[in-house]
Amino acid sequence: MTPRQRAGSMIDQKIQVQHISKTFELGSERFDALGDVSLTVRENEFITVVGPSGCGKSTLMNILAGLEEPTSGTAHVDGIEVDGPSPERGVIFQQYALFPWLTVRQNVEFGLKTAKVPAAERRQRAQHFIDMVDLSDFADSLPKTLSGGMKQRCAIARAYAMNPSILLMDEPFGALDALTRVRMQEHLLQTWEQEKRTIVFITHDVDEAAFLANRVVVMAARPGRIDRIIDVDLPYPRTEQVRLSPEFTAVRNEIWTSVYHQ
Repeated sequence: MTPRQRAGSMIDQKIQVQHISKTFELGSERFDALGDVSLTVRENEFITVVGPSGCGKSTLMNILAGLEEPTSGTAHVDGIEVDGPSPERGVIFQQYALFPWLTVRQNVEFGLKTAKVPAAERRQRAQHFIDMVDLSDFADSLPKTLSGGMKQRCAIARAYAMNPSILLMDEPFGALDALTRVRMQEHLLQTWEQEKRTIVFITHDVDEAAFLANRVVVMAARPGRIDRIIDVDLPYPRTEQVRLSPEFTAVRNEIWTSVYHQ
């Protein structure tokens, strides 16, 4: 048994955030972005994080990604403390971050090539995830020929191809029009139900938070902290019928009230 397996066997949670605080120094000023945040996320759980601007949502995600260090407290994945970026934690931002000179297939293969995955396996894995996000007809197209939703699907395929155990998604659909955004939400859930990953998804959109998640983490600001966690007891697959149901409206209203009355 490896050290990672030994550590992982000691806990039941995929992610453990314990008493994390983060303070930024801005010249002579100090800004407390996070204050004593604790959170656990289960294996293959889909959680969304919602809250007003400045509540520390992106800072928390950057700490989980290993892109920022907490001022105090710790974040663990599988019992191992996060101390930097890792291919086990795929990160998807609002900006698509695709290489414009590479095709869809080459973009999806890029991380695999960097990891020295053999060419045949690399192509097979890339094709699997290109098919999964419904971009097979555009596998040899450059990003400039794709719509915004297609670019984000390519970014999701690239992240999945690296076989991360966690996907960290920071407002990935924020730049899309309303209809494309709804379709991307449904497509992401279909992908998640097929492949299963632990997903932490940051959003400003209350409807999006309710539609996607098993649980919604509502954050408050000054300093950023968890105000409450709301269970979403709605069935999967989440369809348009679920979105239009009274049960969804009740969950959506509960989240909205929590955010609005901070």
